[in-house]
Amino acid sequence: MTEKPSVLFVCIHNAGRSQMAAAYLQHLGQGRIDVRSAGSVPADQVNPAAVAAMLEEGIDMSAEQPKILTDAAVQDSDVVITMGCGDTCKYYPGKRYEDWVLDDPAGQGVDSVRPIRDEIRRRVEVLISELLPAEI
Repeated sequence: MTEKPSVLFVCIHNAGRSQMAAAYLQHLGQGRIDVRSAGSVPADQVNPAAVAAMLEEGIDMSAEQPKILTDAAVQDSDVVITMGCGDTCKYYPGKRYEDWVLDDPAGQGVDSVRPIRDEIRRRVEVLISELLPAEI
């Protein structure tokens, strides 16, 4: 792993789960971890219900835009976390891969997105403790 760990969150549309995870890691990691997110088939915009759910946590991700998954993003990351995107992410030796099985917030209202958001936060907190164990 590099001096400053880097994490890439990947889901199909890069509009909900991966955006929330990236926003949490940026917020809770306080700049100590490089954060990226991308999708294999990016949507036109971030899911409004995900934006609303994160605003409840004091995190504004309304300016974020879904991004296309690139080989460079994977190569430049120490940890690659996929969320329901199957085999669209190429495997590179030496990377840590995790697959977070989470419900897809697409088409759901904020009430349904909150439990997904809360589970993402829990997992991000665990990830931070693993990547920055001496700083906890």
